[in-house]
Amino acid sequence: MSATAWTIVEGKLCRTFKFKDFSEAFAFMTRVGFLAEKQNHHPDWSNVYNSVHIALNTHDAGGAVTEKDHKLAAAIDKLLVG
Repeated sequence: MSATAWTIVEGKLCRTFKFKDFSEAFAFMTRVGFLAEKQNHHPDWSNVYNSVHIALNTHDAGGAVTEKDHKLAAAIDKLLVG
């Protein structure tokens, strides 16, 4: 798996993850989905084959990047080392 660092793009906290294949990418998305639901935060994301792109912002804060986004990003990062 490879990944870029989290960056701000068009007002969203973004990162792209690349995996060995679609199955690994989909499994990652499933784990992220459980994290997001637990934090009541739902990312904008896309998946093409082995690539997952995640964009975070807080809709309740007018679309700004908030601590809520950074908290979910940190939890997602922990999935990669665990």
